[in-house]
Amino acid sequence: MRRPKVSIVGAGMVGHTTAQWLAAEEVADLVLVDIVEKMPMGKALDLTQAAPIRGVDVRITGSNGYEETADSEVVVIIAGVARKPGMTREQLLDTNAGIVRGVVEQVSRRSPQATLLVVTNPLDAMTYLTYKVAGFPRQRVIGESGALDSTRFRAFIAMDVGVSVQDVHGMVIGAHTDKDMVPLPRFAHAGGIPLAHLLSPERIEGIVARTRRGGAEITELVGSSAFFAPGAAIAQMVEAIVRDKKRLIPCSIYLEGEYGQRDVCIGVPVVLGRGGVERVIELPLDERERTAFGASVAAVREQLGALKL
Repeated sequence: MRRPKVSIVGAGMVGHTTAQWLAAEEVADLVLVDIVEKMPMGKALDLTQAAPIRGVDVRITGSNGYEETADSEVVVIIAGVARKPGMTREQLLDTNAGIVRGVVEQVSRRSPQATLLVVTNPLDAMTYLTYKVAGFPRQRVIGESGALDSTRFRAFIAMDVGVSVQDVHGMVIGAHTDKDMVPLPRFAHAGGIPLAHLLSPERIEGIVARTRRGGAEITELVGSSAFFAPGAAIAQMVEAIVRDKKRLIPCSIYLEGEYGQRDVCIGVPVVLGRGGVERVIELPLDERERTAFGASVAAVREQLGALKL
């Protein structure tokens, strides 16, 4: 039986960790692509050599080109540069926009039926660019955003409440930035018990603040960006699509009137299945949540205003 193919463009720490999570669950055959000569081939070989120990029967290929990505069911776009000292946000936007545009042109031509998952920062702007360049239906262009922010939120809730992570549910919507993300403690619960019944308002605010700095905290401790949680978040999204899991996960998607917004990509709860985004869930936000979400949308629109399409 032919296995689905998932291509990961950008085989750095996040890319190869994503591949490791996906290979461990035998989700699909994998293609790792990177411009660094020989590197993706070496990482693919390393994962292949680990497969017999884990009993993993998937094909893992590395490439410095795009031919091997043809007919992918999902393409994950991680390629891009991290913001460097002295680099403005506008410079980061321009640099990564050029990289992402080139990747999208290559993969969309070779895999016209693929779902594109965007991870490159600034994420919401890069998701918007991918949607415009690919010309795919909006259901098949999705940004990681809330999938990562929400797992951090859930981890911190479990730590503070003192319960299993399996019993904790919570989500983060809005832009994928420290300042503009919108954690939703009102909708969070542990084992069905609302968070407000388990923790004081002060402790909940502490969790929200730590969630906002979830990535920055790791960078300060390690000296580089996170990769385990981002890789797991991407793998969760890929598995939901490839295996038609109907998972409800906050993701960045092009809005067409939902939450009163149009012509912008931003994180909202969606159902992921074989068709990509199968539906958008509109939450009944209260005034405080609506205000925060509106500010988040405004921040993304400011980025889009600087984006050269």
